[in-house]
Amino acid sequence: MNFWGVIAAAGSGRRFGGDVPKQYLPLAGRPVICWSIKALQQAPLRALVVALDADDRHWPSLAIDAESRIETCVGGASRQRSVLQALLALEGRAEADDWVLVHDAARPCLRTDDLGKLLGIARRSEASGAILGWPADNALKRVSETMAVLGDVERRDCWNAATPQMFRHGVLLGALRQAEAAAITHADDAAAVLAAGNEVRIVDCAKDNVKITQADDLDLASAIIAARAGNGRQDGRKHR
Repeated sequence: MNFWGVIAAAGSGRRFGGDVPKQYLPLAGRPVICWSIKALQQAPLRALVVALDADDRHWPSLAIDAESRIETCVGGASRQRSVLQALLALEGRAEADDWVLVHDAARPCLRTDDLGKLLGIARRSEASGAILGWPADNALKRVSETMAVLGDVERRDCWNAATPQMFRHGVLLGALRQAEAAAITHADDAAAVLAAGNEVRIVDCAKDNVKITQADDLDLASAIIAARAGNGRQDGRKHR
């Protein structure tokens, strides 16, 4: 059973703001993306493809070791297109039934034990894919464009989706090709795989698997990493 990794890192982080894309901002002594790469490399990956912007001037400064199983490709205008480009870079090496783990460049706090639970799905399931996530624990509201509350969403049916998201290479490649051909941009890889008629499971993970989207998310990630360092381990007890 082979595993491959993909990190989508071609985004400019417009919602975050600033001149430096959020994946390259400093976090506990190293760029955010280095934490995300390190976390994903706890999986037994044959290779890890990082999709970069064509004009990325920050990546070379990371001085990635040539023996690290990390390679790069040019990403696209959307995250979906970047993941597709990375999958195409694996064609000829990855078999259709091999597993691909897709991770966000700005999600640096993935726990090793949660990654292990996701990999366990691959070893005992016939599903086409699985994702990490946690149950929604706040009241959820539907709102209008004017921010008027329209009604409730049943919380019991809702989970927060995180990454990595893990799929058979052939399944994900086919789903993303189908989406691109139809000019549809899905919210994440799981949505594309579901739209193509495949089953996706969800695996419970810690809520501190945060994605850095806003400035205060960086402060939160810094606090999480500091707390783990203080405990002398990467993984601590989950807090719900």
